Parts: sequence; structure tokens; C-alpha cells
Amino acid sequence: MFRIQTLNNISRRGLERLPQALYSVASDQEQPDAILVRSADMHAIEIPASVKAVGRAGAGTNNIPVAALSQRGVPVFNAPGANANAVKELVLAGMLLSSRNIPDALAFVATLPEHADPHHAMEAEKKRFVGSELAGKTLGVVGLGAIGVRVANAARALGMRVFGFDPHMTVDGAWQLSSDVVKAGSLNELYAASDYISFHVPLNEGTRGLFGAEALQVARRGVVLLNFAREGIVDARALRDGLEQGVVGRYVTDFPAVDLVGHPRVIGLPHLGASTVEAEENCAVMVVDQLRDFLEHGNVRNSVNFPDTRMPREGKARLCIANQNRPGMIGRLSQVLGEAGLNIAQMHNASRGELAYTLVDIDAPAEAAALERIAAVEGILSLRVV
Repeated sequence: MFRIQTLNNISRRGLERLPQALYSVASDQEQPDAILVRSADMHAIEIPASVKAVGRAGAGTNNIPVAALSQRGVPVFNAPGANANAVKELVLAGMLLSSRNIPDALAFVATLPEHADPHHAMEAEKKRFVGSELAGKTLGVVGLGAIGVRVANAARALGMRVFGFDPHMTVDGAWQLSSDVVKAGSLNELYAASDYISFHVPLNEGTRGLFGAEALQVARRGVVLLNFAREGIVDARALRDGLEQGVVGRYVTDFPAVDLVGHPRVIGLPHLGASTVEAEENCAVMVVDQLRDFLEHGNVRNSVNFPDTRMPREGKARLCIANQNRPGMIGRLSQVLGEAGLNIAQMHNASRGELAYTLVDIDAPAEAAALERIAAVEGILSLRVV
């Protein structure tokens, strides 16, 4: 039986996909084989040596010590695209909130009971909240993954002109993207052309401060920034300077900095991007299915640290091997298996940067001594038999 520990409330629809005959699921699970998590900070806890995989019911994995787990040969799975529609809809709401000055108008309406003649006050003051329409405006989308493509397509449907920038766009993403989205040659080209800019990239060293001081020099005055990706994508100092100078007309974010809460041109939301019933269910179902496939069959799908590696079952046993990506590793594994008298029915190896993952189906069960010899090969990070 596989033991699963949950660090957050995981959608029941997802947990129902773990058969009770094979899985024990609990928040206080001892010596778990895998962990399911949403937002809990795993950097602050000791992860048991028994853990073979971590599943994040969402897209971002900043709350998980991915590098440390990689060195233990532990895949970290996420659910890319499962919350894409929820985030897309919130981005559209953010554009409408800013373009029509809705937060300011709502705040004014809340004061109407204080007026002697509320109707007269409303008619007299509504001109303060005159906005603009999205149709005909230009949206720049930075990052054309599952969310960015949906945002771009939805904006085109609203009559907006759309510029997109993503040097790492996938073939699948390109097929789904509206053909009349303009491909920007650089970020500065996108910044200079856009009335609205929406960010849809992960936070890493390459994207931290993606909109910074240089961007302020080329961006259109009054540009609306929409950040539903991660807080650090927009440089904090550049944002404050842009708001003060009027270059940034509005900042709509799902990650409001405390010192900007209440700023008249900042619309802050409490990280609501994936907070819909549908998105939470989709994320849970997706990551649970991936976790099951890994625990039961050794297959890897949508891991943030190890390569996708899938192979139909054949033979009497399957070896699942996470290792450092170094020359001669496959040869050494084949040698050890041959010396143990184990015939390889089929093998699949894939690499991703400094890490690799190998599935080996063998024609007979491997004895403990053979497994010990394989695990002792230099560069092997983890070994399982399924």
C-alpha cells in the first residue's frame, strides 16, 4: 500500500482517484511514499527519506525545495494548464476593473448614504469615473504557455490588438494561438507597443525583474501592468518609480506588496488566480493521476525537475532509476544487469539538464544483491522496483 501525506486540503475529486485498496491518505501520514501539497511551505519542514515523489496541485513550485529533492532523485510534479482558464478569466476581469475605473466607482457608491441627495451626488460625480474600452487597445502578453495563449486569444475576441513574446514557445502552444497575434521580436518592442501588459512566466533568475527600470524608458505612458504570475516578475523599485512618474497608469496584481495596499492606482487581489472550484478540482485530478502513474508504473509526466519518461509495461519487473546525467551511465547499468544475469526487455532513458531518468523492464525479478549493485553505481540518485 502506498502512503500519501496531504499538507493542504486537496480537492475530494482528486483524492477519489486514489483507490482505497492501494492508497492510504492522511495529513498526519507517517513515512509517506509521496506528498500532495498546494501552498504549504515545504522549505520549512523536514521531508522524510521515505518520500519518492511530491505532487503540487497547481503550477508554481516556489514553495517546494526542488533542488534538494532533485539530489535525492525525487520528482516534483505539478499541474500546468489545469488552472489556465481560471487565471485567464481573472486577467480579463483585471483589465476591465482598470479600464472602467470600477474599484474607484465602487468606493464612491459606498459613500452615497452619507449624501443628502444620493441620486444627485451619483449623477454629479460619475464623470470622475469615465473609463475607456478595451476594443482597439493593444495588449502585450509576456509568456505564451497555457495561460498566456488563452489570455491572448480572449483579448483578440474582445477586439484588442495583441503582441506576444515567448522565445521558448512550444509547438502545441503555437497551434492553439490565434494566427493574428503579432510576434514581438523583443520585450522592448512589446513594451513600447502595449497599452496593457500581462505577464505569464514562471519566477526564476531569468525572469526576476523582467519589467524593470529599462522597461520604464520604453513603455507607453499610462500603461496598465497585470501581474498574475509571481510578485518578483515586476521589479519593486521600477514599479514604484513608474507609478510616481505616471508611466504606470495602473498596476493590477494577485500579489500586492503591503506598502502599495491602498495606493490609488494599484488594484490588489489576495492570490485568487486559481481560486475557483473548477481549477482546484482540475489541478488535483491532474497531479493525482501523474502521481499514481509514477508510483505504480514509474512513468514521469509533468515533472519540474526530471524529464518526461513513459513506457508501456513489459517483462517481469521494472526498474525506475533517477541519476545524474553523465556519459557512460547507460553502459554501466547494462553491464551490472548483465553480470546479474538479468535480460533487458526494453529500456527508455531521457535527460534534462544535469538530471536523467531511466526505465528498465527486465525478464525476471531482480535479487536484492543486484539492486544493491545498481544503487551503488556512481551517479545513481534513487532506484525503485515496481
